[in-house]
Amino acid sequence: MIQRIQTVYLLIVAGLFIALMFLPLAVVQTSEVLYTFGVAGVSTTTQPPELVYPTWALMAIAAIIILLSFAIIFMYKKRVLQMRMCVFNALLTIGFCALSGFYLWQISNSPELSEILVRISPRFWASFPVIALILLYLAIRNIGADETLVRSLERLR
Repeated sequence: MIQRIQTVYLLIVAGLFIALMFLPLAVVQTSEVLYTFGVAGVSTTTQPPELVYPTWALMAIAAIIILLSFAIIFMYKKRVLQMRMCVFNALLTIGFCALSGFYLWQISNSPELSEILVRISPRFWASFPVIALILLYLAIRNIGADETLVRSLERLR
């Protein structure tokens, strides 16, 4: 289970999304206040941070991706199901990217911020879902390679 490379890929995917829970995806700068956009929502950078616009759907999708990544690791005896769940996890990751883009678009076009919005600057870790998609693709390929190897060995018996 742990000795397979796809397990490492899935652990990295889970780690990337755990890191996204605590890191901001973008910084929204207005003429008055600096806001951070993260998985939990848009919050101010003042002490203590105040949640201005919650994005609970992003938090829920990220939590599902993390839990599903760990669950996929323990499905090593059912490789076809493991591949299907990896594809579902990849679709959830694409949905996470689309929903975070939608929230950023909605923030930039909100009537309250349209006059005073200066700039939205994404952070480096906003690329973590894209890296996770690549790792999920590699995991799917390696699980498929394991399945073909097992089937070819069963054919020889």
